[in-house]
Formats: sequence, structure tokens, C-alpha cells
Amino acid sequence: MIAKREATASVALGPFLTAYIDGRADVKPASKLVWGHVQRNLVAFFGESRDVKTITAGDADNFKQSLIGKNLAATTIHKRLQFARTFFRAMLRRRLVDENPFLEVQSHAAGIADRQRFVTREEIQSVLNACPDHHWRAIVALSRFGGLRCPSEVLSLRWQDVDWVSGRIMVQSPKTEHHPGKETRAIPLFPELREPLESSFDMAPDGAIYVIDEKFRKAAMGPGGWMNANLRTTFGKIVRRAGLTPWPRLFHNLRASRETELVERFPVQVVTSWLGNTSAVAMRHYLMTTKDHFDAALLSDETTSNNDPRKAAQNPAQHAHATHGRTTHADLTAHEKTPVLPRFAKHRELVPSEGMEDRGLEPLTSCMPCKRSPN
Repeated sequence: MIAKREATASVALGPFLTAYIDGRADVKPASKLVWGHVQRNLVAFFGESRDVKTITAGDADNFKQSLIGKNLAATTIHKRLQFARTFFRAMLRRRLVDENPFLEVQSHAAGIADRQRFVTREEIQSVLNACPDHHWRAIVALSRFGGLRCPSEVLSLRWQDVDWVSGRIMVQSPKTEHHPGKETRAIPLFPELREPLESSFDMAPDGAIYVIDEKFRKAAMGPGGWMNANLRTTFGKIVRRAGLTPWPRLFHNLRASRETELVERFPVQVVTSWLGNTSAVAMRHYLMTTKDHFDAALLSDETTSNNDPRKAAQNPAQHAHATHGRTTHADLTAHEKTPVLPRFAKHRELVPSEGMEDRGLEPLTSCMPCKRSPN
């Protein structure tokens, strides 16, 4: 009495992955390049023509073990399993599979703290001194003191984006340009950036468009989008030339160090608008606890408050409010130099009335005349 269920046609793994990745118009080429690594891993392990419906959770566990056997970094394995879940979730939504075999296949990424490294101003000055030319000094300065992403934002910066008069820089952001309103962002022309940028401007050839020589930009633009263009390799050599040991995530930690500095001076929503990330991302991937934080915690409250620039800015404002209703003797002396009334009353003394009319201080009419609109 029940109609026989028609068997669904088998779907081969390889062709599906190719069509799915090519069809994702919302994904940047660089991301598709990373997805391609996962695609090759899946096809190599399961086979090009493997029916996706026959892949089980046990098969997914075995795939994870195959990645571990390749001696890949823990973070790399974590990301590839994450992308595999994405592919099979797309199959599930299309009803090509009955369940996602990678749903519970997890692999922990390496600890973020293990890869964080605060780069001090003394260290970065040594690196700037070791840079071979003004191009590299600008690259390092924009990364460490401007907080720009390198290479994409650093190499996209144009001279027309630098407003010397208003003290602002308009940052072109290829990473976030596919999000509405995130194509660009404005940052201050921080004092630490002026000297290297002015030096680069003086040495730039006539008609130069980009702040950094275009040879860097051309080398960084590959078929899949932005690449490192050997910047990391060369930068590592510069760091060693400065007498330092290269730190993990060479350019990322420059940007993270700058964000850590800025949140101590400005509200977090201001800093994240300058750096082009969110508070959640900043807390998880950028902000660090430094030695200076521990050193400051060991100081007495009085010493800390005296050295805190925020306190220095706050005290004049507090003083202005404090004088209201609590005028000191010094304040009275200052007021006496600008007589408004014949003389000021002393503490608890009535204000003298000579020179005032009997009607008092109120206006003759009950309300002041309003300024009417010309219409």
C-alpha cells in the first residue's frame, strides 16, 4: 500500500567538492585556495568517485588520523576538519547525505597564548635600525605602530590615503572589503608613523601611487589573492640582523602588540574601529598581558595614580567641578581680580545689595522673547 521509495542517485565526492567551492561567490580567492588543500586531502583519502552517502563517522575518524600522520600542525588539522564539516553540512542541506559524519570529529588547535608575543618598542627600534631601506622601515612601522594587516593592508596603502593636514590615514582593507561598510577604515596618523612615511615620501619617484614600492605588491598578488611574497622570510632575516630571535606569527604579533598598547589609552570600541576587528576577536587573538602590566601592579596605588595619564587628564575636570559650592580661599582671591559685584560675600555672609534695584534680579517679563524662524 505504501509507494516504494525511490533510491537517490549517488553523488561522487570529488565532483561535488569542485562544484561547491567554485560556486561559492561569497568566498575570497585566498580562502578557496585553503579549501583546496582540504579538498585534496579528502579526495586522496576517500577517492574521487566515492559516494558521499557511504562515508561514515568512523571513516571521518580515520581521516583525522591520516592528517595527524602527516605531522601537520595542530592548528592546521583543526582548520581542515572544520572545513570538512562545512562541506558535509552543505551536502546535508542538499539532502545528499543523511548525517554529517564530521559533526563530532574534533581536534584542538594550538593554544593562542603559545603563539602570542608582545614586541616591545626597544625591540622594534632595533629592527627598524636593521632594515635595509626605507621601504622596509615603512612596512615595519605601519605593521607595528599603525596596526595594519601585512601584506594586504600595508601594500594597498596609497599616498592619496595619507592626509598630512588632518592627521588621518584611510586604510584599504582587502580582507574585509566583502563586508558592507568594511572596505576602508580611518586611523590616526600616529606620531610614530610620521618620520618613516615622510622619509618614504621624499624618496618616492614622481607619480608613485603606493607608499611601498609596487614590486612588493606585484609579488604578493598570486592567483589565489594575497600571499606573503617572501615578506616573512626576509623579515625573519632582518629580525636576526637586529640581534633578536624571530617570534611566532611575525607580522600578526606586531599588529597585536599595537592593539595591546592602544587599549590602555583609548576605549576598546575606538581601538577596534582603528584596527578593523571586533572586541571579541581582539580579546581572543590580539590583546596580551605584558611584563609592564605586572610591574605596574607592584607599584603603590599613589604612585600608579600619579603616573597615570588618564588621571592627569581627569584631575583638572574634577577640580573644575569641585569648586562648585566649595570655593577655596585661593579661588576667592582669583575672583576678586575680576569684580562682577562690588565685593564678594565672605563665608555665610549675605551678598551686598548696594547698587541693586528693589525689584531684584528677575526680568520684568515672565519669559524671554524667542528668536523666531524666518519662516
